[in-house]
Amino acid sequence: MSYLRISQQIEDLLTARNLRHMQTLQAALSPGYYYRAAQMLHNISGHVLIGTGFPVNHTYETDGPVGAIALYRALESLGATPIIVCGAPLADVINDDFRVHKITVGEPQISVREAQLAINEYQPNLVISIERPGMAADGNYYNMRGENISARCASFDYFLNLANCPTIAIGDGGNEIGMGNITDSLKDLDIISSATRCDELLIADVSNWGAHGLLAMLSVISGTDMLAEWDNLAILGYLSERGSVDGVTRQNTLTEDGLNADISEQLIDELKKIIQKSLQQEIILN
Repeated sequence: MSYLRISQQIEDLLTARNLRHMQTLQAALSPGYYYRAAQMLHNISGHVLIGTGFPVNHTYETDGPVGAIALYRALESLGATPIIVCGAPLADVINDDFRVHKITVGEPQISVREAQLAINEYQPNLVISIERPGMAADGNYYNMRGENISARCASFDYFLNLANCPTIAIGDGGNEIGMGNITDSLKDLDIISSATRCDELLIADVSNWGAHGLLAMLSVISGTDMLAEWDNLAILGYLSERGSVDGVTRQNTLTEDGLNADISEQLIDELKKIIQKSLQQEIILN
């Protein structure tokens, strides 16, 4: 079994439901994108900036922060120093439990300077975006319904645009940071797409699943199961207590994009099976 083949197994698993046509968009990406992204995390050190938090009404959705926390904990275990970059209210409610860099909501005129100052301060070795609204070609931000949500968005786009390090973006619909990599393939979807690009785009039916898939691939590379201690339901509960809502239903429930928590549990179990099987096999490099 090769790393490329394992990556393709993960890529197929994460888009099998094809909820928002991500399976269709796989053809626009070179196979092995989870493997290439996992290599960026392998042996990482120093600061890693993780941008997340998609605004829904006056709060934030569960999809994105769950995966960001999974990545945060894994990166800490590797010896890196992760920092979650987000705007209010998410930044304010998780600040006591995680390293957080708060960015300003609804003031695009300061976004470039704000991003540059943060990059100068942290000198990150990696920047990751997970379920962050991506700036459209017209300079605005839109949700899956086509509503202009610019007034409720803090811009993370410039962190990727200005970074002098590798960048990874995870999305599930076409309007997230990173989807600028496949703009032409998004033209037939009912979405106002993001124009912001990244070095490695990861797609999944739910963006949180993209984080789990990335950690599964990293587990194969490193020889350590990085999902073994992960409790997805506990993190959903943690965020729910702090005001999160489901991005599809807009309700304060322990769900992700309209899917019950047991669906994610099943997905994570499948990823764990891939990890365990791969750790028992000889891996070839190509």
